[in-house]
Amino acid sequence: MTRTPLLGVHTDAQTFTDAIETLLRWSSDSTGRYVCTCPVYTLMMAREQPAVRTAINAADMVTADGMPVVWAQRRKGQPQAERVYGPDVLEALCARTAAMPIRHVFWGGQPGVADTLVERLRGRYPGLNVAGVFSPPVAPVGDAPDPAVAAQLNATGANVIWVGLGSPKQDLWMALYRPTLQAPLLIGVGAAFDMLAGVKRQAPRWMQRSGLEWLFRLAQEPRRLARRYLVYNPLFVWHLFWEFRAERR
Repeated sequence: MTRTPLLGVHTDAQTFTDAIETLLRWSSDSTGRYVCTCPVYTLMMAREQPAVRTAINAADMVTADGMPVVWAQRRKGQPQAERVYGPDVLEALCARTAAMPIRHVFWGGQPGVADTLVERLRGRYPGLNVAGVFSPPVAPVGDAPDPAVAAQLNATGANVIWVGLGSPKQDLWMALYRPTLQAPLLIGVGAAFDMLAGVKRQAPRWMQRSGLEWLFRLAQEPRRLARRYLVYNPLFVWHLFWEFRAERR
């Protein structure tokens, strides 16, 4: 991984394969780590909210979850940079660990979503070791970890806890709970639970590769996502322009 600063966030420029190999190694390590998958919106939230920026910059890996982030990394001299997208990470790591004694826990999503996700994953990857599925109540992250939540998750003996709370909530949650959890690895994957469970459709691969996934998602949820894409995407380009200009001086 090569740390590449973008708008005050230390993102990691890497290939998808290298990212999965690293996560596979971390899943059975004794060191506690957490991973943030970072699209444009998360970068903009980090720019606006110091607490989000602190949480993301404390992560052990910050992936380029969207193509605009990849393009920005490449523009900063990292030609190896590839998209390391939450749903793809979840599937790839489950596939790699299905025949291994790696215990997975799923934390997040609306009631029933994570259960459907697990059914689908087990169908694709027989032998996948799922140690727990939880849909916590929708609530703010809070200022201190809930001891009951930590005890519940620690009792599963998880190696990997997949956190599907949406960004930036999941980034704040992982930063807060990381010291209380025994699982070697926490990975925030945003809407991956909904997408892989079939609750929400994923954009076609050609739209993902061309950076047009935002348009596909906006068409699906215009009210919820209008501000995220129509305000923050142009702002991202604007702020990056000035960052690149300042670095050339």
